[in-house]
Amino acid sequence: MNSASVARTARPNVWRSVIMFLSIVGPGIITANADNDVGGILTYSQAGAQFGYSLLWVLIPITVALIVVQEMCARMGAVTGKGLADLIRESFGVKVTFWCLLLFVLGDVGNTATEFAGVASSAPIFGGYLNVGNAEALKIALVAGAALFVFLTVTRGSAKVVERIFFFFCFVYIAYVVSAFAVRPDWHDVVRQSVVPHFQASKAYILMIIAIIGTTISPWMQFYIQAAVVDKGVRADDYAYSRFDVVAGGVWTDVIAYFIIVSCAATVYVHNLHAAHPIVVKDVGDVAVALQPLAGKFAALLFALGLLNAAVFTASILPLSTAYYVCEAFGFERGIHHTFFEAPIFYGFYLTLVVIGAGVVVIPGAPLLAIIFYSQVLNGMLLPIVLVLMLLLINNKRLMGGWTNGPAFNVIAWATVAIVGALTLVSTAQIIFPALGS
Repeated sequence: MNSASVARTARPNVWRSVIMFLSIVGPGIITANADNDVGGILTYSQAGAQFGYSLLWVLIPITVALIVVQEMCARMGAVTGKGLADLIRESFGVKVTFWCLLLFVLGDVGNTATEFAGVASSAPIFGGYLNVGNAEALKIALVAGAALFVFLTVTRGSAKVVERIFFFFCFVYIAYVVSAFAVRPDWHDVVRQSVVPHFQASKAYILMIIAIIGTTISPWMQFYIQAAVVDKGVRADDYAYSRFDVVAGGVWTDVIAYFIIVSCAATVYVHNLHAAHPIVVKDVGDVAVALQPLAGKFAALLFALGLLNAAVFTASILPLSTAYYVCEAFGFERGIHHTFFEAPIFYGFYLTLVVIGAGVVVIPGAPLLAIIFYSQVLNGMLLPIVLVLMLLLINNKRLMGGWTNGPAFNVIAWATVAIVGALTLVSTAQIIFPALGS
């Protein structure tokens, strides 16, 4: 065969690969980016504000762990055609499934409220920029508008439209990259501390590493990505494209986390080294407010825009994940390709979570800190359990056939489980018993 014939034969294969990738891409990128939620942004902001660039190196092994965990779920979805909740029920029984999902639902109610609290936290920056005098009214309007947008987007749009909107949310995260460049960090120092591990023996430093791990690998993500792969119709023959989607999503989400840390390190941390009155970051809205006098209104506005985007994005995805796994576990119709009347339990449950999450935030004096506290305790307790169940499932030859983990991959995966599990349990213990972290 001459070179011209080879070229003609290869060209269709290349185009087929491009078309297949574009048809499959989505679950990995969307799920990973949704994990950069309000709690994640606050954690990364605190890491930069308290420790400067010294924690940037941690993002490299965490990215590997995130990709490993997400890839296993995506692979199970493609090979079995079933969601994670389905597989847990079939392999471990209804009782185990019921109690795990009950705790997950309680945690996700708190997590959804946290996302709408992030919408409310962006109100002061936008209010100042738009010269709106009544900050409370703006907060309520933003939260109500976000809740309405979230519900209508998922229930009224087709699966393709919803996915495109979610992709747009992923793109808006670039505001954090622009914001990081706008504050003009010392890039030589940034690069050096990104590649050279820097340890501190302080409990605060160790706790921050635990927090970064915990916010990067969230339990609800595993259920959502597997359900999304199944919903999209990805099969084992075309799984290579889905794997690339997962890897791209994991890398991109932690690139965003990287630039959030850089933004706060170059401004809040540097300012606190030389200021008589240090800036304390207790709420994610504090970061955007702090950036305004240090880096200018533009950088502060970009940070607030990223916060609002992250809050609305995850407020869309997180309750959707919950509706998926509850309906999977108990056999109800589910999926955004169905209409409201075809899957009333699925959409009704989604609406309930959105209404509760948004409603709690606008109630004066609502115990938001308690909600965040107990939702994080539940997440911490369940994450190691879910990871172990995932590994037992993916190494089941009856279930996965030739798609089980290989020896090398199992070493990496079980090491990830051991490290994440141990650190999460330590973190949970320190939340329940504050004296342990003193």
